[in-house]
Amino acid sequence: MAQKRKKTSTRKKASAKTKKERLTPAEIERFRQMLLQKRREIVGNVSEMEDEALKRPRLDASGDLSSMPIHMADLGTDNFEQEFALGLMDSERKLLREIDDALQRIEQGVYGICEGTGKPIPKARLRAQPWARYCVQYARMLEQGSVVEGQRWALEEQEEIESDS
Repeated sequence: MAQKRKKTSTRKKASAKTKKERLTPAEIERFRQMLLQKRREIVGNVSEMEDEALKRPRLDASGDLSSMPIHMADLGTDNFEQEFALGLMDSERKLLREIDDALQRIEQGVYGICEGTGKPIPKARLRAQPWARYCVQYARMLEQGSVVEGQRWALEEQEEIESDS
C-alpha cells in the first residue's frame, strides 16, 4: 500500500515538473517575436552582404578608376573577400532555415519540445537559442556521435548507461 502512494507521488511530481516546464501561450508568442526579429535581421544582413560583395564590380569596390591592369594580388584579395562573404551568407541562410523551422513548429504546436527525446526544452536554452530543436543533452549526444540526427532517444536510457559506467 505504501508503495502505491510512493509511485503516485512520484508521478505527481513528474507531471507537475512537466507542467512547469511547458510554455504558456504568452511565452510562445514572445519566442515567436524573437524569432521574427532575428529573421528580419538575418535577411537584412544577407541582402547587405550580397550588395557589398557580389554585385559591385572590382573597380567600383576599390575606388580605382584608372585603366591600369589589375594586379594579381588584388584579384586574390577580391576572390578571398568574395569567398568569405559567400561562406557567411551560407551560414546565415542555414540559420534562417532553422528559424523558419522553429516558426513552423510554433504553428504545429510542438515548439519547445526536443525532437530527439520528446521532452520539453528548458526555457533558458530557448531564450539563448530560440530556434533550438533539441535539448542540451540530446544535442551533446549528436555532437559526440552517440545518436544519429532524427533518431528518437530516451534520456533515461542514457542516464542508465552513464550510471553503470
